[in-house]
Amino acid sequence: VQLAESGGGLAHLVGSLTLSCAASGFTTSSYIRSWYRRTPGKELEFVALITASGSDTNYAASVKGRFTISRDNAKNTVYLQMNSLKPEDTAVYYCKAVTGPASWGQGTQVTVSS
Repeated sequence: VQLAESGGGLAHLVGSLTLSCAASGFTTSSYIRSWYRRTPGKELEFVALITASGSDTNYAASVKGRFTISRDNAKNTVYLQMNSLKPEDTAVYYCKAVTGPASWGQGTQVTVSS
């Protein structure tokens, strides 16, 4: 499975960004998809996950109520809508799919300026 994130960039405080993660080489519609992030000097942090059908989601406490994960199985793509962004959301965001072995994207940088 190849995963490719996009949509990162510079956002202002309390602004919004939407990240996308397109999968190729394998259909991920039957698998959980998730987002993680890494800030320099910190460990990889779980952000959100969504079940195969999209009926259930889970979020880190730090983003709950501000971020929304969704998926379009027809497009083999998962999204992360990020609202009310804070400087502490600045990180490289990675998407993950576990279809057997875990697959990770290359990451997309999100920078929130105050």
